[in-house]
Amino acid sequence: MRPEDKERVLTELHSRVLATVSRSVEAGKTRPDEVLADSIYHEMRRLKEDRDSRTVDADRAFWNRARHEMTRASDRALLDLIGQAVDRYGNEIAGHFEPRLYDLVTRAGEPALGLLLNAMSPKRILADFANLPSLEDALVVQGELEHIRRLHEVGTVIVVPTHVSNMDSIIVGYALYRMGLPPFIYGAGLNLFSNPLIGFFMRNLGAYTVDRKKQDPLYKETLKEYATLTLEHGYDNIFFPGGTRCRSGSVEKRLKLGLLGTGLGAFINNLQRNKPNPRIFIVPATISYELVLEAETLIDDFLKEVGKSRYIITDDEFSRPKRVFDFVRQLFSLDSRIFFTLGRGMDPFGNPVDDEGESLDPRGRRVDPARYVLRGGKPEAHETRDAEYTREVGVRLSDAYFKDNVIQSTHVTARAIFSMLRRQNPSVDTLRLVRQGAERDDVPLLDTYREVERMLTELRGLAARGGVRLGPRVADRTAEDVVTDGLRHFSIYHTSPAALRRGDRVFPTDRALLLYYQNRLEGYRFEREEGLRPVLTSDHRALGRGGAA
Repeated sequence: MRPEDKERVLTELHSRVLATVSRSVEAGKTRPDEVLADSIYHEMRRLKEDRDSRTVDADRAFWNRARHEMTRASDRALLDLIGQAVDRYGNEIAGHFEPRLYDLVTRAGEPALGLLLNAMSPKRILADFANLPSLEDALVVQGELEHIRRLHEVGTVIVVPTHVSNMDSIIVGYALYRMGLPPFIYGAGLNLFSNPLIGFFMRNLGAYTVDRKKQDPLYKETLKEYATLTLEHGYDNIFFPGGTRCRSGSVEKRLKLGLLGTGLGAFINNLQRNKPNPRIFIVPATISYELVLEAETLIDDFLKEVGKSRYIITDDEFSRPKRVFDFVRQLFSLDSRIFFTLGRGMDPFGNPVDDEGESLDPRGRRVDPARYVLRGGKPEAHETRDAEYTREVGVRLSDAYFKDNVIQSTHVTARAIFSMLRRQNPSVDTLRLVRQGAERDDVPLLDTYREVERMLTELRGLAARGGVRLGPRVADRTAEDVVTDGLRHFSIYHTSPAALRRGDRVFPTDRALLLYYQNRLEGYRFEREEGLRPVLTSDHRALGRGGAA
């Protein structure tokens, strides 16, 4: 956010959040002491566990003071304490955009972007500067590019990508830069700012902080209102509606709708203020990697029983600079591709929009989106109604993610091997197969080729119908080529390859990684031809029953 807007936004943020609290108090839904006590409870609980936070001492001092003062405070004094908490949260969240730094990074080109991508110590950067990988050839930006450029001219755009890796923020930002769009602002997990180098770049290139460890409802309301205000001030945004990175490796199906709903809130506020170009556009984006930097940690966390896994991972591969450097260098050495695919835009109600930003009904006729929020002839927010509209947007986004998912050789190879293992061991459930293996724990190479050939036929048919996208090695290569490329990729980076070939057989050497990469093909209903049940539950949040159909 530009410095000239930051103070104004934070001032309005304070007013809006306090107004929300006051309305709730006046309606008898809560009391000021209850709001403050709830914040104190959640924050003190967080501070017991979050001892590494650089602000832990200052935070603890503030909340101890608030707890002491609230015992004898009037309602007005309580609201003042709540306002102080909002200001603390707002100043923590607020991003800072430095145009000169942005110009410097973009003009410097690939070396600076490689530096940012690797987030290393200065000593290592200088030592390996000549070997820093280039994103120019490795990143493929495709899809509705001109459509998005047109939408940017007539309204404010929210790009909502899938979330696979901590590299995503950099990939998305660079892709939008390559398209000639101005910098977008985005919320990034507070843990990503712990590295001084990458934190410096992210803070000055438009990122604002999202601390997912904070469960205080007041913090969540402050964060949501901040995002709404940035949209109202015309800042294009990037939201990751999956929340955190997808642990299973699958395409996200059940999205978090909190920040996503800010698009509708900003649209209503724009209408109420008679703002020129009030429209907000939501644009799905799908990121597809052949290998994922943090795959080992993510799938291990997924398998530790969803619901008991860590919500925030701070010690994965992304936190180890050497792993990042080695991953990127080896991946790019194989002429691999990262695909960033933009879908068609929609309005905050889930209606598709044309190139002029006009909303379309199911028959392709233009409709006025303002009429969806009118009450008594005036635009007005309505919690239940607006939540339903946002749920519809979530469904449309999930559909778009599946259609624009780019299937690559690692996904097909892993799916073939894992499906064959499941058929060979029909009485072994998925978790046991992954964790302990089974009696028949390898597959014939020729059978792997046949399984991949069958899958390629299905995938190419689905791609022809617009149901998925295929990477170049999957779109027109032979089954043998796909398997060879998939196994080659598995061998270059991970601590233990997902699978490797020995003679005329293929041996799964890391079945958890096989599960992770094969999950990218979950949700396309290929199980009928495979004679198996889905690996994941319908929402992709847990393992399914597994076994034969």
